[in-house]
Amino acid sequence: MLSTFPTLLPFLLFAFVASITPGPTNILVLSNSARYGFRAALPIIFGACVSAALIVFLVGSGFGQTLSANPGVQQAMKWIGVIWLTYLAWQIFRTPAGPINAVTSERRLGLWGAAGLQWVNPKTWMMALAVVSVFADRASERTEQVVLLSLVFLLVSLPCLSAWAALGAGSSKLLRSSRALLRFNQFMALMLFASAWSCIWI
Repeated sequence: MLSTFPTLLPFLLFAFVASITPGPTNILVLSNSARYGFRAALPIIFGACVSAALIVFLVGSGFGQTLSANPGVQQAMKWIGVIWLTYLAWQIFRTPAGPINAVTSERRLGLWGAAGLQWVNPKTWMMALAVVSVFADRASERTEQVVLLSLVFLLVSLPCLSAWAALGAGSSKLLRSSRALLRFNQFMALMLFASAWSCIWI
């Protein structure tokens, strides 16, 4: 299905838009890279992108049909994700405004945390359902199509999240004062909160 250029191009565009537009993961990458630097955000980027690609594969392998047939399960997953993201937003909001590059014992998100975040991120599940519904048909080669969709999405999402990390690392020059850092943390927390709760109304 994706072997022809007219079909591949729309999916590449979809994957780019889904990955580059603001969402919980993008905001967390931006926040972490601004505070700890670009390199510190790389495990978050890798964990989030690989996990999202696995969700696309899982949904395309049949789990998506279970979700579509059980609206109650969808709602439960959505609320669990929103509550967890709200908790993360609160943690960011109340982060002390110490020196931006100081050594700290504060627990960071990390690779496994970012990977796990995708499983409770409503945006990721809605994106995966859209990918499989629109771009994977029910032909005999459906499994190969889903694998390819997952790999292409991974390759597109990695540079997109890296761009958010670069933006965050660049903005760190503006966050030298404790007051500026505090305001930045609070703004990122409010963005994450708004992003999480906007999923309820979709």
